[in-house]
Amino acid sequence: MRSIFTLLFVLCLLPSGFAQTTSIVPAPESVKLINGKSLKLKQIKYFCQPDQEYLIRNFISELHNFGFNLPEPKKSNVNKANLIFRKTDHITGNEEYSLIITQKEITLEALTDAGLFYGLQSLVQLAVDGTGRSGLHLPRGTIQDKPRFGWRGLMLDESRHFFGKEKVKQLLDWMAYYKLNRFHWHLTDTPGWRLEILKYPKLTTIGGKGNFLDANAPAAFYTQKDIKEIIQYATERFIEVVPEIDMPGHAAAANRAYPEYSGGGSEKYPDFTFNPGKEETYRFLTDILKEVAQLFPSKYIHLGGDEVHFGNQQWNTNPEVMTLMQKLQLTNLQDVEFYFIRRMADSVNKLHKTMIGWDEIVTAGIPANKCIPMWWRQDKPEQLNLALERGYHTILCPRIPLYFDFVQSNTHHSGRYWGKEYAPLEKILGFQQLYNAPLTKYPNLIDGIQTNIWTETIDTNERLDFMTFPRIAALAEVAWGKNPAPDYSEFIRRLQPSFRLYREKRITYFDPEHPDLTPEVVGRTK
Repeated sequence: MRSIFTLLFVLCLLPSGFAQTTSIVPAPESVKLINGKSLKLKQIKYFCQPDQEYLIRNFISELHNFGFNLPEPKKSNVNKANLIFRKTDHITGNEEYSLIITQKEITLEALTDAGLFYGLQSLVQLAVDGTGRSGLHLPRGTIQDKPRFGWRGLMLDESRHFFGKEKVKQLLDWMAYYKLNRFHWHLTDTPGWRLEILKYPKLTTIGGKGNFLDANAPAAFYTQKDIKEIIQYATERFIEVVPEIDMPGHAAAANRAYPEYSGGGSEKYPDFTFNPGKEETYRFLTDILKEVAQLFPSKYIHLGGDEVHFGNQQWNTNPEVMTLMQKLQLTNLQDVEFYFIRRMADSVNKLHKTMIGWDEIVTAGIPANKCIPMWWRQDKPEQLNLALERGYHTILCPRIPLYFDFVQSNTHHSGRYWGKEYAPLEKILGFQQLYNAPLTKYPNLIDGIQTNIWTETIDTNERLDFMTFPRIAALAEVAWGKNPAPDYSEFIRRLQPSFRLYREKRITYFDPEHPDLTPEVVGRTK
């Protein structure tokens, strides 16, 4: 077999022969392609270790899903294979890979299976960008690639509207295609409780009823069998599923099912909180978290912890809360809130998990090594600065530009604005410029970035697609890529194969090239 090092040497000697463009999204760290004859494969003959064959199966399955007519791959020896996997310690990053394509073969090197998987995703995109679907037509050259951030996330709110297993799996497929690796699942909130808890069945039979638009909608939720199926599906795509059990606010669905643990609410947000003055509340929630920890292999459990002031007014007259405040010398309701969240963080830690919460938790007094805040309030940069100054590893998900329930064009009306601001592709691609100071000053404390898809105005699959695509690709571009300022027109060029796939897979997407010709897919509420 031709020496890899010889090939690299030849590539280095021939810079004038390079065609440096591909349509891969997110853009790889380094691409060196050679003009001239491409590699054409009618059948995959692979060489890999036995425990890596599932990667080959997934690769072929993905190609078939995108319309490639390929026969079953054949296992071969290293001298006759045209797709060769190699694990090597020359590559040090867990998600890093090296891809070398000659006129005869593809060599994919990585330290881990995750790296191999991401290299295969780049191969899929190169194939999609090629001509025809009767075989693989791949350019020759090398790709060296690794991500900027370890956390490249997408959150889906299914409390407000429930989408179901098949839609979640489709979303996971596209996350994998764009090399996103964290699926944050918002499963509980005021409109509905979507996760089966065996010890407390009324959470779903009663708390699972309703949605944001219809309080009387039939119960909709995931059984624990469903959850395991989706986790397995995500794991095969190197996506970690992070559950969120919202507390102490956003608790109305749980309180409908088990009102004995309610801390009341306000006129606008009735039964919004759990009761922090009742010892049984902590046992109830810890029981729930025990089942969650057993069900989800993720290292993390998200506890929410946001917007408690929306509905904690009845704590002022709750005798159990008053007793707690007197006993612990708590001076106000925020002290009570922070006491609650510290106790529940301890419960998460005892389950050998790390708590994640929204950025309100930064001032709750939880040690920096025991929780990770998600900074979402772009209008409160002081909260991000405080988190980083105190040494918290932090995930960035500011509303502008990473909330996909915000509109993506100023011609749209169904969706959110922040004043006159919204979340177009250009702002997502300009993320570095928007938040350059913390990204530059605290590179070792910012673990990654994430989009949040809240679904008050997203109530159908078509609307979910329209608000997600192609912004999910722009998110991946800045979460993975090294270029702090991707060129908009060049990015649109690389999106062309994605647009074609969206149409083929009947994904209802917003076309940024023709915004006036793309009808807005509206929700039933604005």
